[in-house]
Amino acid sequence: MIGIESSQKSNMPRHILLINGPNLNLLGKREPHVYGSTTLDDVIATVKSQALELGVELETFQSNHEGAIVDCIQEAAGWGPTVKSDEIKERKKVSAIIINPGALTHTSVAVRDALLGVDIPFIELHVSNVHAREPWRKHSYLSDKAAAVICGMGAFGYKAALEFAAKHMEVREDKR
Repeated sequence: MIGIESSQKSNMPRHILLINGPNLNLLGKREPHVYGSTTLDDVIATVKSQALELGVELETFQSNHEGAIVDCIQEAAGWGPTVKSDEIKERKKVSAIIINPGALTHTSVAVRDALLGVDIPFIELHVSNVHAREPWRKHSYLSDKAAAVICGMGAFGYKAALEFAAKHMEVREDKR
């Protein structure tokens, strides 16, 4: 929700999950002419510092495996195969997700279904401008359900996504 008044800030995300998909561990090394020279460790250090300034908790996760990402999304809602029933009440629920799904953007119905299943608002993020690249990169299984899509801003896109999530995304009523 854009233009939120300060009186509504209690309804803003307080615990945000940043998920990075396949090959994003290679940021700064893989095709720097496309993705830049900033590493994923640099990105995470920057957004963790920003999260402190914004007063939000930031949890980060990266995997090259689709199933691990699906598990992480489910666990964000207190579900998933590694969450024991006695942990569900104690685990802090994630109120917003920022996801750079990498190549899974164009192929993964499983990631889409997981995001829709947990009903946590999410931002789709890409370092490169996927619309200025190969035709097959223009299709996303996530964009039509995302609260926002950020692409082509390089590593700065992570900062933009976190600020948007912290200041402009309204948290849905907890149904979990």
